[in-house]
Amino acid sequence: MPTPITVPRLGWNMETGTFVEWLKRDGETVQPGDRLYRLEGEKSVEEIESFDGGVLFIPPDAPKPGDSVAVGAVLGYLLREGEARAEPPPPTSRTDGSAGASLSQSTPPPRLAEPVASPSVRRQAREKGIDLQSVSGSGPGGRITETDLAPRTISPRARRLAERHGIDWTTLRGSGKIGRIRERDIPVPQSPGGAPSSRRAIAARMMASRQNTAPVTLTSVVDATNLVNLREQFKAVESPAPSFTDFFLKLAAAALQKHPQLAARWTDSGIVMPDRFDLGFAVDTDAGLLVPVVRDVPSLGLRQIAVRSRELIDLARGGRLASRDMEGGCFTITNLGAFGIDAFTPIINYPECAILGIGRIERRPAMDGDRVIGREQVTLSLTFDHRIVDGAPAARFLQTLATMVANPGPCAMAQ
Repeated sequence: MPTPITVPRLGWNMETGTFVEWLKRDGETVQPGDRLYRLEGEKSVEEIESFDGGVLFIPPDAPKPGDSVAVGAVLGYLLREGEARAEPPPPTSRTDGSAGASLSQSTPPPRLAEPVASPSVRRQAREKGIDLQSVSGSGPGGRITETDLAPRTISPRARRLAERHGIDWTTLRGSGKIGRIRERDIPVPQSPGGAPSSRRAIAARMMASRQNTAPVTLTSVVDATNLVNLREQFKAVESPAPSFTDFFLKLAAAALQKHPQLAARWTDSGIVMPDRFDLGFAVDTDAGLLVPVVRDVPSLGLRQIAVRSRELIDLARGGRLASRDMEGGCFTITNLGAFGIDAFTPIINYPECAILGIGRIERRPAMDGDRVIGREQVTLSLTFDHRIVDGAPAARFLQTLATMVANPGPCAMAQ
């Protein structure tokens, strides 16, 4: 009897996913442990492995790339050697409305009306070997312009988004300069509720945090002059240098070692303290906000943190970040400094206890005795769950972190 290939649940509240592509061909032999297909879950794309062996049978009505699929839905089957399979039905015929006339699906469609284009555009099309019948005109009344003949170009982020959803971007019309295709031009498949599945997953997590935490936010303006100088030293000898987020991962982990209550997690069985300090950091991607996790941060040097964070960012923005890369964090960092934001109220990555928001680092006037001098300053915004920790311990953590930011050398350079 055929073994069905079904859609697994990749996240805690996943009900539907998006089918990305098959990794095996129809009729190919599959061994247990082979990767069968790619599935987009709540916030990542996973390569799904086979638990069984057999010959892959992909039925004619199997989901296509970009289709929404429910958890438990059957995508295909594994057959035993020699087991019969249902072949797809032959192409059907359809009538064209004339008296009993029948057109096979393989019959080429009738040629469209002569496209509207100026003589110069027609000349350019002949020189470039472009069939005007295949070009969609962007001018008035569908008139073909010189821009329509330009080679299709696409931004890197739009290309990744198209590839992740199996979309042929060469058929799209770009809204950018000279027809360049941008992210907004990619028709991302919609979930049954009308929003992209990744957006719905993010919304569900935000609501879970809102409904299950008692959030309080503390802010503190911190002297970051020495931190900026230390990073400049790294930039002089390394390319790329560790980012400010990498520095804050290292410094926050050191502060958490002194104040582990801020790394606790709320569970049904009570408050659980961490076995180690695995820290997440927010990454802006085409699919929305993702939070990959750097494991055992205190054991890593700053350069190792920088290498690992870049790897995770590449995976996240390439749509290849696995669920396991986002699980198990005990504390999260989100940096909006690049957008010119000073202070904000970050949302706790439930069931974690706290999240640290980092604002822009800006040179501002500061008092040095009776003198006014310029110092690099940054605003830190700590949101914590008041059910787990009180305000005073949270303030002490922020105070410890501020001291480390002001003098980052000993901590940042420690292994």
